[in-house]
Amino acid sequence: MLDSLTLDHMRILIAVAETGSFSAAARKLGRVQSAISQSVQVLEETLNLSLFDRSGKTPVLSEVGRTLLADARHVVSRANAMRTHAEAIHAGVEPELTMAVDPLFPTQVLMESLRALQDAFPHLPVMMLTEGLGAPEQRLREGVVRFAIYAPLSTGADDLEADFLTHVAMVPVVAAHHRLAREPQPISRDAIARELQLVLTDRSPLTSKLRGGIYSERIWRFADLATRLEYLLAGFGWCHMPLHLVEDLIERGQLTRLSLVQGEGFTLPLHVVRQSGQRLGRASQWFIDDIRVRLATWEPCRNPSKVVATDLPRDSISAISPRQLTDAQP
Repeated sequence: MLDSLTLDHMRILIAVAETGSFSAAARKLGRVQSAISQSVQVLEETLNLSLFDRSGKTPVLSEVGRTLLADARHVVSRANAMRTHAEAIHAGVEPELTMAVDPLFPTQVLMESLRALQDAFPHLPVMMLTEGLGAPEQRLREGVVRFAIYAPLSTGADDLEADFLTHVAMVPVVAAHHRLAREPQPISRDAIARELQLVLTDRSPLTSKLRGGIYSERIWRFADLATRLEYLLAGFGWCHMPLHLVEDLIERGQLTRLSLVQGEGFTLPLHVVRQSGQRLGRASQWFIDDIRVRLATWEPCRNPSKVVATDLPRDSISAISPRQLTDAQP
């Protein structure tokens, strides 16, 4: 019997509850009152429950009716969302927005654009993976995501389409109480070689050929930025960190920015990457365009220094082709 339930039954139940009477619901829905009364009666017979108390002059929702009203609203809401989603797909919006984003990308900008995306496409399902190094590209190649935001330099890929987004400044830092913080600047090769270096790593085969940038004789490997930052603050070693993630910690005196003879840091170009020949959906393109607008006023990306291949450390990127160096410029 429950199979005979329809969305129309539920919409009528909601209309009666919101207007307070069968006659008012009939006027709201543009129907005759007898049709509304009959529909409610069919609904009650189907559910084998009394949804209204008819002892007074006008029917009033019973306790059971109030409970099932919430279910009816949920079902109607989901049906409306399904219709809106289908209409959006018909208009060129992808069924689902899927992306992989390197944690190096500024979280504040990403969250602001995600909020704006929810407002612009409220019924669009979104799946976001936050993984570093070669993981975003691996998810892209596996078909798990439609696009990825990361540094193609980390894999050296030349068969994907990449559009430049922004530069992220990477700076060498150490805990303020670490002995390196008291070393004369710039720190010599011998001094830095004796200290523990905290290195990012992953299991992706795409980054198995990373070269250069490891200056210390001892290294510890970490799978994510957050854990590495905890060990950095605890004074276990030094590493390159995104400036926008540690700027406040440097200002508060918890971290010290280092100057090494190898350099004072570098800028890492992040791109939007997709499979060659694959077009972004309408929502994906809207999202990327919104990110670009916000990045234009994101302070750390202004006036980025030129990327120099010899300054790029192994804990962040790999070897660079001449074409990629050209593409890295804004």
